[in-house]
Amino acid sequence: MRSATATGLRTVAVFVTADEHSMFVEEADDAIRIDSYLDANSIIAAALASGAGAIHPGYGFLAENADFATAVSGKGLTWIGPSADVISAMGDKIKAKKLALEAGVPVLSSVDDEEDFASLGFPLLIKAAAGGGGKGMRVVETLDELPEAVQAAKREALAGFGDDRVFAENYVPRARHIEIQILGDSHGHMVHLGERECSIQRRHQKVIEESPSPYLNAEMRLAMGDAAVRLGSAILYESAGTVEFLVDTDTGAFFFLEVNTRLQVEHPVTEEVTGIDLVREQLRVAHGEPLGYGQDDVSFSGHAIEARLYAEDPDNDFLPATGTLDVFEAAKEPNVRWDTGVRSGSVISVDFDPMIAKVVCRAATRTDAAGQLALALERLQLGGVVTNRDFLAAVLRTDEFLDGDTTTDFIERVNPRRVRSVDADEMHRVTVAAAMWLQGSNRRQAVTLANLPSGFRVGRLATERSDFVVNEQPTTVHYAPRRGGGYLIGNRGDGGTAHVHLWSSDRLDVEVDGWRRVYAVARARDKLYMTAGGGTTTITVMPRFAVPEPEIPGGAVSSPMPGKVIDIRVDVGDVVEAGQVLAVLEAMKMENHLRAPNSGSIIELRVAVGDQVEKDTLLLVIDDAAVIDDAAATGDVAPSGPLVR
Repeated sequence: MRSATATGLRTVAVFVTADEHSMFVEEADDAIRIDSYLDANSIIAAALASGAGAIHPGYGFLAENADFATAVSGKGLTWIGPSADVISAMGDKIKAKKLALEAGVPVLSSVDDEEDFASLGFPLLIKAAAGGGGKGMRVVETLDELPEAVQAAKREALAGFGDDRVFAENYVPRARHIEIQILGDSHGHMVHLGERECSIQRRHQKVIEESPSPYLNAEMRLAMGDAAVRLGSAILYESAGTVEFLVDTDTGAFFFLEVNTRLQVEHPVTEEVTGIDLVREQLRVAHGEPLGYGQDDVSFSGHAIEARLYAEDPDNDFLPATGTLDVFEAAKEPNVRWDTGVRSGSVISVDFDPMIAKVVCRAATRTDAAGQLALALERLQLGGVVTNRDFLAAVLRTDEFLDGDTTTDFIERVNPRRVRSVDADEMHRVTVAAAMWLQGSNRRQAVTLANLPSGFRVGRLATERSDFVVNEQPTTVHYAPRRGGGYLIGNRGDGGTAHVHLWSSDRLDVEVDGWRRVYAVARARDKLYMTAGGGTTTITVMPRFAVPEPEIPGGAVSSPMPGKVIDIRVDVGDVVEAGQVLAVLEAMKMENHLRAPNSGSIIELRVAVGDQVEKDTLLLVIDDAAVIDDAAATGDVAPSGPLVR
């Protein structure tokens, strides 16, 4: 919408009820409510009713739906994207591979018939024929895993793309995922805008992208660019598109994967190094204008890196998370690009993809770009929802990333820290700071004797306390004001000193034991979010009189995420083995298998297929008493039966 506005175009948004408070709805000149983003007829009707002349399909599934493109054009509206024929040809990954071969572009060996998948050998990769984005994809290591992997991939493909066809191709464990941005017009002109490396992935979905690739040399860059333009020209591609390749790092050979016939989520890194607004170019091409420049006119400057900020738990297999963003405030420096549709108070729900923002930094060198991007993420004031922020910053600061060693197995091989660690000294400083901010907040809300210091007595100044929980650990801060100013920390003043230099509702300048730091502070209900020193610390303020929590039964299996129960594979009375699949949850169109934490009997089942559950919902209970008795008789060690979350 911002690119359209910059060219003098008015914008109309369609939105569903779950998005009625979203930023894009407010930023559009007009917004029209519909029932579903997959309802093509409603979208076209909204366009016609509003007087719009064109439809931009964004990043969503309809962006690569040939029937939708045909329907748009059939109503006299301009489709902002490649032709329906091109979308149809490239949307079918099986046909696309055949067209790539005809254009002289190398491809990986693949099999279309499910009965012959095993003939490729293992490991192999199951992929959805009609989609991408990691949905409908499964790595299969052994023959025993194949049947279930195929069925799961087909279910995801059907849910995400309306087409359950899958195929198999050779899996390359250590590879590079490199894509070439192409741009064509209706006058026969075709250029590429360089490459993006997108090798760092989890669940076969990209999390960090960059341009240029630290791996490619001049010869490979030329060969891949030529292959992308050759394929784009062969299929008469118009608008912006992406030709994706897999590079085998053992041989240096590259293979065609697919063509994304839409704007890519990671397109900003190309914009940053070329200075070309890809959305503006899409609008120009759709209007019938020629590109007006050739390959030799495209220049590149600096290095750009994008990190995708997701609502997900890296410490729990990157499972998606939901909740309300109590605070989302970017720091003024470093000066990076924030592409986001959320703000403080936005709700992250199970209805949509869990991406919160794309954070992009361009600098003169790759090292500078990585450092500035990591610092921008660390300084982001963020709270209320579990995210991958700390994980992204950790990745950007690893030696392997800085050395350019970014193959597709990066996360498993390097294993960057998933969550930010805070040592005892830092924990002491931040909890003391939290107590100082809370004390200041309480004094400013006081009505009676508001001009007296906290804890004032005619005799001696009394010791006060604040009770917190940080990282599931309870902690108490005792403090007493000194007559000369500042505070003594600890029951007997044995915990050091603190001095507040400046207090405000969202900032605290405090000195703890001679260590002075400015914290960005946000409060929501019982939570304090203290941002400084490399990240945000979430502190739960405990009430003076706590309400007891309900007891969780032993052997309980709870939902590790919000989602929908799509399959239950056990019943009450069944005996299960540790690691056995008990149920399948679907969240954000991705399937997640819940496995038994220990062997035992199912004694309670609290959900049914079709139920929508929240995180930590109790699903079933396993009684491992019989297993323990058997183990005692045989001398075997009994499983511990931990709570699965």
